[in-house]
Parts: sequence; structure tokens; C-alpha cells
Amino acid sequence: MQEFSGIILINKPKGYTSHDVVSKVKKILHSQKVGHTGTLDPNATGVLPLLINQGTKLSKYLIEHDKEYEVTLKLGIETDTLDGEGTVLKKVEVDWKKLQPIEAVLSSFVGKQEQIPPMYSAIKVKGKKLYEYARKGETIEIEPRKIQIYSVTLQQVNKNEKEIQFQVSCSKGTYIRSLCKDIATKLGTIGYMKELKRTKVGNFSIENTITIEELETNLEKVQESFLTMQKLFQAYPKITLTQEQIQKFLNGVLLNVKKENGIYNIYAKKYIGIGIVEKGKLKRDIVEA
Repeated sequence: MQEFSGIILINKPKGYTSHDVVSKVKKILHSQKVGHTGTLDPNATGVLPLLINQGTKLSKYLIEHDKEYEVTLKLGIETDTLDGEGTVLKKVEVDWKKLQPIEAVLSSFVGKQEQIPPMYSAIKVKGKKLYEYARKGETIEIEPRKIQIYSVTLQQVNKNEKEIQFQVSCSKGTYIRSLCKDIATKLGTIGYMKELKRTKVGNFSIENTITIEELETNLEKVQESFLTMQKLFQAYPKITLTQEQIQKFLNGVLLNVKKENGIYNIYAKKYIGIGIVEKGKLKRDIVEA
């Protein structure tokens, strides 16, 4: 298979860790460098952007992206991991008549706020990941994190299954498991995140993803789906350099340009990569190859 460099959007299947997907894609594409910009829990599905070869240098432009999810919240049961993979801690009957109005509760979470991450998470405290403390039964104080919820929209209520399905748009760093717990509490009961599907990461939508199976068997779709650096930055302005300037640019020499501060696509006879202009000086940022 030809060598790729850029980003490919995987529709992560349930049961795979993000690391599993990275390892699988490495083997399929025969790539030495494959990374991701943010993990998805093993029981979650959906958009997982993978950075391939030179694309790994693009992580700084992608790490702060907002996210969108489709969520199923199971009411009446509490688990230690806040999802369906953990140990059940408590069960209660769900009396729908006594719950707070669902849409009003969901709407109340819109805005900037502080959120306490779940104990079963990879956040590091005092050099150890929180889940390492949790697995040993140790307790540790968790600092709340600043997040923002842009919208929470009710999709469906299944009273027989005691489930609520909703769509949420949120900032980087938001834990949907914690959000589910907090929503259940505000409704007047307990609950956990049963299903999670990430439908969007920044401008990357699930409609543009490819499955691992397609990656293995459909080279044409792989080529169509692959996002090169040129595609990713196509909305940015361009600067065309002479061959003499290109050599200096590639060697890290600052070039004088009469351009506003910002990111630019760099061309010579072909696409070179991206550069950054600051105070009339163009510097090399990422070269495509």
C-alpha cells in the first residue's frame, strides 16, 4: 500500500481501545508513525482522527477541538466507573412522575462550568493516573476542570428501558460519564452512561469516517477519505516562494514578507507545507514531506 501522510478519520468500533485502533492502522498502512488527538473509551464508538506519518506534527492544531456526542443515559443504576463496564454500586426504582422535567434539566447544563472527572480516568494526579488509585481502592482529591457545554438536546425517552438519549456539544476535556451522573442526580435519581457515540471532532464529522474493515479492503475509499495537509489547510491563504527562498525556508531561515500575522500555505512549484508569519517574518512550521 502507498505511503500516506496526513489524517484519516476512523469510525472506532465498540470494544476497541484507541491504542488498539492505532496499532491496527499501523499494520494496515505499514506506517511507523500513527497517533491520535484524544482517546475514546473502549465502549464508545465514533470519530477518532488518526495522524499518519508527517500528520503527527499536526496535533497542536487539533488538540483543542470541540466535540459532539450521542449519548444514552441509563437511569436507576449507579456504577463505580460511571459506565456499563463497572461494578454496580446501587440500584433504585425510577418513578418518572417524580423526576424533574427532563428537557429543563438538560438545558440547565448549558454554559461554562467546573466538572469533576471520574475516578476511572487517565488524568494524572501526583504522578499516577486516577484509575490506578481507583483500582487499589485508594481515594484522592480530584480537582474540578473548567469545561463548556454548548448544547444538550433531548432525542428520545425510553421509559420501559429507563433510558434517555440526548445529543451534546461540548469543549475539549468534558467527561460525558461525569455529565451523565450529574444529569441523573439533577433529575432526582442515579444513572450511568450506557452508550456513547462521538459524531464530531472540530470540523471532522462521522459522515467522513472510514471503518477499519474498509481501511483493510477498500484502497479507493482510503484514498478518498485521507486528509492531506493541503486539504486540511485549504481555507488558509497561500504564499508562493522562489526556489532560492524555498531552500532558506526549509533550512529554518526567517524570510521577510509583507503579510499579516497568521498561518499560510507555502508553495513553490508544488505544495510544500505550512508556515507562520509573525511581525513580517515567515518561519517554517510543518513541511508535508
